[in-house]
Amino acid sequence: MKPKLPWSITMILLFLLLVGCSNDEQPSTTEEQQEAQTEETTTENTEPKKEVEEEVADQENIAQVPPLPTTLKELENLPSGYTKYVSTLEEEGRTLTDELTKHLPDISGNPTTEQLDRYYEAILSVFQQDFVGPEELIEQMKFQSIGNPEIEDPRYQFKENLNVMVILDASGSMKNYEGNETRMDAAKKAITSFVKELPENTNVGLRIYGHKGTGSDSDKALSCSSSELVYPLSTYNAGNFEQALTKVVPSGWTPIGLALNEAQKDLASFKGENNTNIIYLVSDGISTCDDQPVEAAKSLYDSDITPIMNIIGFNVDHAGQKQLQEIATATEGTYQNVSDAQGLQEQLAEANKVAEKWKQWKESQEGWIELYKTNNWLDIFGYHSREFKKWVDERQAVGFTLTYLYQQKDKMSPESHDYLQRKNKEYHTWIEQEYDKLRAELEAMNELSYTDAMKALEEKYLTNTSTP
Repeated sequence: MKPKLPWSITMILLFLLLVGCSNDEQPSTTEEQQEAQTEETTTENTEPKKEVEEEVADQENIAQVPPLPTTLKELENLPSGYTKYVSTLEEEGRTLTDELTKHLPDISGNPTTEQLDRYYEAILSVFQQDFVGPEELIEQMKFQSIGNPEIEDPRYQFKENLNVMVILDASGSMKNYEGNETRMDAAKKAITSFVKELPENTNVGLRIYGHKGTGSDSDKALSCSSSELVYPLSTYNAGNFEQALTKVVPSGWTPIGLALNEAQKDLASFKGENNTNIIYLVSDGISTCDDQPVEAAKSLYDSDITPIMNIIGFNVDHAGQKQLQEIATATEGTYQNVSDAQGLQEQLAEANKVAEKWKQWKESQEGWIELYKTNNWLDIFGYHSREFKKWVDERQAVGFTLTYLYQQKDKMSPESHDYLQRKNKEYHTWIEQEYDKLRAELEAMNELSYTDAMKALEEKYLTNTSTP
């Protein structure tokens, strides 16, 4: 039997053992604490840096947005954003709003007034409407004045014959849907309705382009050489015209220049001396065939056909409108961008008004001036109503989105939300006042004689568009 240790010695050994164990575990605990402290310190050092980098990136994105306009011309030049209605009361609308505003920074902190101003410019650009300046309206009023006894330019005087030629885009993109129908179906519907309303003795023609091949590179040469006169210039026959339209199937590229050159051949025997020739070019995009459409349009305009040109863009994007506007400018014609069959029909109806006046001119000139002024007044009213709707839609879209981001997403403080809402109201009040002032000026000028009115309009809006 082993001898027992005294109680006191046993306690001493137990104490030493406990101390030893405690010392063995201490380095491990210290290392873990050091690692945790290091990780915490690293996080503290890197997270603010990451937040700063993200904030700087957000501010750079905002800085690229155009500043608020100070004139209607600057307003017109702003690229349009998402212009359709969005309801943040519905899940689909909230998802879309989140996507449209995902690039906007979180301003729930304490942003400066300058940062809030940049933020407003950024959110405005998301819902920017495609505002139209007065130039297009003035060109439209000039078009409506065809036949006015005060016009000295022979091009705009009524002649014995009235000829209307429609040049229609049949490229592949015309298969795209606008609502419940394709662009081509909408165009066919609008053109058919238009020609039915022309006076009995009006001649009408229909030329198409881009209807052969496909949009592939291998078919480019074929498609870019495709343009066909499917309804030669003649009086309207419903059966023949409908049959001609059935040939129009959207397919390939967009040879606008080719179509204009061929149209010049179509009208070669209809000299401007005895014919009032009106041409409508309908396209849903720029020429994709490197065929110098602006030069082709200028050649047609300068020929002895002396046509009056009208260009209609069918849902053309902001960048694509530039070339079509250049064609209109080169031919001193009108340019309008439409989004559906109704819009296209409304633009083609302008030619119906001219045709009715031509018919009246052939029968009697009594009451012509009053008719001219009435039509101008309606054009001014219609223009103002369209722009007013854009103003209302844009203000509401921005206002609703600000409230959504504040209430539902907590991305701004109450003070920031109130500031941005006030700014939204003030900015759109300015737009309203500018368009009201323009309308009053146009209506006053409409009471002048044609010569004086056009001179005043051109001096104020066409030669000095930077200060409407």
